[in-house]
Amino acid sequence: MRNDNISSSSSSWMEIVSKYNFSNPVKSWWQVINSVVPYLLLWAIMIWSLNISYWLTLLLSIIAAGFLIRIFIIFHDCGHGSFSKSQRLNRIIGIITGLMAFTPYHKWHHDHKEHHSTVGNLDKRGTGDVKTLTVEEFLKLSKWQRFMYHFYRHPIFLFGIAPFLVFVFQNRLPKAYMNRKEHLYLHLTNLALIVAIALCMWAIGWKAYLLIQLPILYIASVHGVWLFYVQHQYENVVWTRGNEWNYKNIALEGSSFLKLPLILQWFTGNIGFHHIHHLSPRIPNYKLPACYKENKIFQDIQPITFFTSLRSLKLRLWDEKRRKIVGFKALHLNAN
Repeated sequence: MRNDNISSSSSSWMEIVSKYNFSNPVKSWWQVINSVVPYLLLWAIMIWSLNISYWLTLLLSIIAAGFLIRIFIIFHDCGHGSFSKSQRLNRIIGIITGLMAFTPYHKWHHDHKEHHSTVGNLDKRGTGDVKTLTVEEFLKLSKWQRFMYHFYRHPIFLFGIAPFLVFVFQNRLPKAYMNRKEHLYLHLTNLALIVAIALCMWAIGWKAYLLIQLPILYIASVHGVWLFYVQHQYENVVWTRGNEWNYKNIALEGSSFLKLPLILQWFTGNIGFHHIHHLSPRIPNYKLPACYKENKIFQDIQPITFFTSLRSLKLRLWDEKRRKIVGFKALHLNAN
């Protein structure tokens, strides 16, 4: 729902965020240390735990997945140029952390920048987002196409199967827009990943590697996709057609403020302050809480919590007449 206070203060948004649009090298590198080092240590402990109990290994994989999510947030900041003032350093750290998260740096950030420039725009859907049809579009589909859309949007597939497929398989595949150089970057990333996996399997054995890596990657990818989903698929989200679309309005009204417990906020790299992130992607993740606390304009956004975000599981379609996101049940109500 539109917040009048926010709308009336739009001229001050960029002036406010400009104070936070720069990185702190000490904090940036500290994030690398407190994310990558524990992750590698947990890997070593998990190798040892295989000789004791696989249940212990699985328990440790949950914690390791949390650190992998933090590593992905560092990767994410690098692509936005908010990790360092040096674009070369952003690219180097981004490629390394991307390999750890099974994500190609150049391909992913191409799509992600497209997402930032088109989020909430009904005329420019399809890149870097969760496929969402309007009610009218859905009603025009054949029975088979409706079944496939139902299947795609079902929580079991969307959060239980698709995340793993995206990070293991889809991230390895080129896209039609990619030129020769972008193809090369993707193939080099895949080659580097294959070599890294082969070395790990040579060092600890293929079975040990899979028993450790697969649960970590699965848990991290599921939670990562869930976070991405609730950032733009929630009650009161605002989407518009291109002629009404405004970057600043959609940043604050088309992106959620997910309020998490402090420990989960830390593991997710403050990405819950997504309304601020979309307004200014150059703000490093560690400055998002301060930007929120020091500026009332951002506190006027109604937060969602983990439990209230569960309501978004039933949301499937954008109803242009009612200007809200709805579930499939709304189709039957309208028919009656």
